[in-house]
Order: sequence, then structure tokens, then C-alpha cells
Amino acid sequence: MAGLDLRSRALALLARREHTRRELSRKLAVHCDDEAALEVLLDALTTEGLLSDARAAEAILRSRTGRHGLLKIRQELQQRGVPAELASTTLETAREAELESARSVWRKKFPHPPTNAEERARQGRFLQNRGFSLAIIQKILRDDD
Repeated sequence: MAGLDLRSRALALLARREHTRRELSRKLAVHCDDEAALEVLLDALTTEGLLSDARAAEAILRSRTGRHGLLKIRQELQQRGVPAELASTTLETAREAELESARSVWRKKFPHPPTNAEERARQGRFLQNRGFSLAIIQKILRDDD
């Protein structure tokens, strides 16, 4: 019965949103004393296509793109347990849109380009805190179109 209970918990969590294997393992470990049984369950969910690090990475990317830069998204992918090579390939798909995303975030926050060094620094820090790279920030603040 404990196996079914653990599977039910896993399915309930996966029904809410995509989880990485590490996230789901951490959440279910609280309810399971048998680590081997937990690994068997995670393997079964992966085999059945219910658990996928790739889908979780895509979901994270979709939810953060447009508001955050690739540096911040990469950090979140790492925190959630997405393997580094999968994170790199996932982020590569969004690299082309990063400049436009940063420009959109910047325009939403700042209606006017910076007029002095202090304002330029403030706007740059805002974009940096959102996870945009220095090259992107410099391009936006230099272009100020």
C-alpha cells in the first residue's frame, strides 16, 4: 500500500507542474523510508514518460523567458537539478531571443533611456539582477533606441 501511496503522491505533484527527477525525489523522500523503492518508482515514471527532466527544463524556460535573462534561468535550472548538458541545450534555443527579451523588460521598467552615468548604472543593475549578460546590457544601454 505504501508503494501506491507514494505513486499517488508523485502523480499528484506531476499533475500540478513538471518536476525534475531530483525535485520529485526530494519531495517524495520525506514520505518514503526505502530509498531503493523511491528510485524504482522514479525509474518507472521516467519510463512511462510521466517524469522528464527535458520537459521540466522547457517549462522553466518558457515561464521565465521574457522576464529573466539566460544567466538567471541557468541558475534556476541548476537549482532544480537539470543536468548541465541538458540545461545548455535548452538555453541555446532561447539565446537568439535574449536581446529582444531584455529590451522588452527594460522598456517596461524605464520609459526613457538613461541621461547620465548614475541613471545608466541603475538601469544596468536592474537588468543584471534580472539575469541578463553584461554584453546584452551594454548593447541595450548603448543603443537606447
